[in-house]
Amino acid sequence: MADMALKYTAANIQVLEGLEAVRRRPGMYIGSTDIRGLHHLVTEVVDNSIDEALAGICDRIDITIGKDNSVTVADNGRGIPVGEEKTTGRNTLEVVHTVLHAGGKFGGGGYKVASGLHGVGVSAVNALSRWLEVEVRYEGRRYTQRYERGIPVTPVIDHGPTKGHGTCTRFLPDDEILHTLDYRFKTLAQRFREMAFLTRGLTIHFEDQRDGSEQTFHFQGGIRSFVRYLNRTRKRMHEPFYVEGTVEGTTIEVALQYTEGYAESVFAFANNVNTVDGGTHVTGFRSALTRSLNDYSRRSGLLKDKDENFNGEDVREGLTAVISVKLADPQFESQTKAKLGNAELTGQVASVLGEAFSAWLEQNPKDASAIIRKSLTAARARAAARQARELVIRKTALETSTLPGKLADCSERNAERTELYIVEGDSAGGSAKQGRDRRFQAVLPLRGKILNVEKARMDHALKSNEIRALVQAIGAGVGDQFNIANLRYNKIIIMTDADVDGAHITTLLLTFFYRYMEPLITNGHLYLAQPPLYRITTERQSQYVYTEEEKEALLAKTTARNVAIQRYKGLGEMNPEQLWETTMDPARRTILQISLEDVALADQTFDMLMGGDVPPRRKFILTHAKEVENLDV
Repeated sequence: MADMALKYTAANIQVLEGLEAVRRRPGMYIGSTDIRGLHHLVTEVVDNSIDEALAGICDRIDITIGKDNSVTVADNGRGIPVGEEKTTGRNTLEVVHTVLHAGGKFGGGGYKVASGLHGVGVSAVNALSRWLEVEVRYEGRRYTQRYERGIPVTPVIDHGPTKGHGTCTRFLPDDEILHTLDYRFKTLAQRFREMAFLTRGLTIHFEDQRDGSEQTFHFQGGIRSFVRYLNRTRKRMHEPFYVEGTVEGTTIEVALQYTEGYAESVFAFANNVNTVDGGTHVTGFRSALTRSLNDYSRRSGLLKDKDENFNGEDVREGLTAVISVKLADPQFESQTKAKLGNAELTGQVASVLGEAFSAWLEQNPKDASAIIRKSLTAARARAAARQARELVIRKTALETSTLPGKLADCSERNAERTELYIVEGDSAGGSAKQGRDRRFQAVLPLRGKILNVEKARMDHALKSNEIRALVQAIGAGVGDQFNIANLRYNKIIIMTDADVDGAHITTLLLTFFYRYMEPLITNGHLYLAQPPLYRITTERQSQYVYTEEEKEALLAKTTARNVAIQRYKGLGEMNPEQLWETTMDPARRTILQISLEDVALADQTFDMLMGGDVPPRRKFILTHAKEVENLDV
């Protein structure tokens, strides 16, 4: 007879009632329980206010981080409805906050356009908060309700007549679930700035009472102002082009501007959601842009009969663009909303942009001619880059004997179990090669600083021996030909000295990976090693510390008279055993995973720090000079 303990019956099925599922599996609803998840809670509530703005009702949102780490979001929208909800018999305000997939965005006519589609927004925030209080001014009366960990602890209270309208939500994330309540003002401010750009005429006021930081965002120019902001540190070739049109109820906006740089910076949004993986609206944009420039080039004689047409890569060099579509029924690829799938958007965006941009080219022949000349130069460089790239990839595809000579490979052939350390200099490379675990850790030493790819096209970049070695060792190609499936190592770990030169090399490498191998970052394969700053030796023991704060705390607790402090300026100062023990041993090391919280901010930062325009970089350095620690002089 089968063991009764192994029987699988209806009694084995566990149903998580109400919001308990959210508390048990928070990552399914907010992505993670780290700083990103914390910020996601804030933006989920703000998104509800943004939806009111998209409906044309709300024109102001006030967001406040309190000294107690609570967050308050107040708007002057219509207010969440109150009264009995038909299917549950409960008050609508309570249902919205306690039932998943409940809201005005499921075809009930509450919103023509909405950024939140899954109905888990404010209810998930409520479930993951120690407490949440909501105040609604709706149809001339004021109502409140309080919840603790998603459970109502008061009824919906009617406080009587009031003036105005809107919703105010105040909540304290639950630190039993969230790993941190330390909000990053700059990160949130960047997101709110983006929201204000995408919702023309909306005012967003953001205040952090913990340190008094405060910013207000209002952009009457909408996404045209957004493009100007993105290009504020770049050399611009013309005033921004802008078009707005409506096709079958879908509003389409496009703003674009060419710069003298080489990077393409195109940001696409659907109902204010940043579709980082693009989608059909981006496909329509690209086809219309390429077709318009090819047609104009033929008509104007800038492209001769013998010349090939431009391809998309040629006409997007140095382009900054923002595409924003607002539609009633967006079809996103997943809960993360990274890619838009509505097939009709391709033709709709192409028709709106194509007609308007073609007319703009005719009306601005000087600017049009400059763009065409830039595209011609890009086309010639593309041909050279293709040859260089094919050469590098062809070498990479051969046996491992053709891999870079200075690469010390590992014996493991399952890429999921392997790591590649990119190490500064032959001295540190020697220590790393000796100290590593040869079974799964590979080491690639770099000689000197790699080329700054922010100031060079790909054909020049691939002439660099160090960059070719990187491409060959990683094995997944480069640029448009990069294929994450061919990655030879699961973790790519940058390990440089803790000094100015090391920081510069790290920045150069990050710039290269961001511009030419971005999936390494977005798929979570890129890391920074964290070698110790000091070795502190007393009469009894030696201890490694990784920050100035750790050093001061250790010294404060040390009672020994003879204390030796060794400052590590270079990895080569550590012997192989020390390097393994402190920086390479998976059981003891700390490595930082590189992620992209905000693609637009990353794009601007790389351009500002590594691009050709000096004044913005000088301003940045002067602004942050007092924050520098461990400066080598």
